Amino acid sequence: MGTRLQVYEAAGITVTFDPTVCRHTGVCLRTLPEVFDVRRKRWIRPELDTPDAVEAAVRKCPSGALQCSRPSAGGTAQE
Repeated sequence: MGTRLQVYEAAGITVTFDPTVCRHTGVCLRTLPEVFDVRRKRWIRPELDTPDAVEAAVRKCPSGALQCSRPSAGGTAQE
């Protein structure tokens, strides 16, 4: 049985994490340590920074294990 996709939501952004893809480079931890902190049970807390900052950090993920979507003006999410 595979590991489930983890979903973390905040106003303006939804972050997903696929642990089967992660290469554990720590880029996210170094980029936004207040948002990405593996010492917490809920280790991603996108509400702790702006959606723009969180999206920028997610885009730096070298493996693609982190993805995000944001609501558009029409109410649908975009990658």
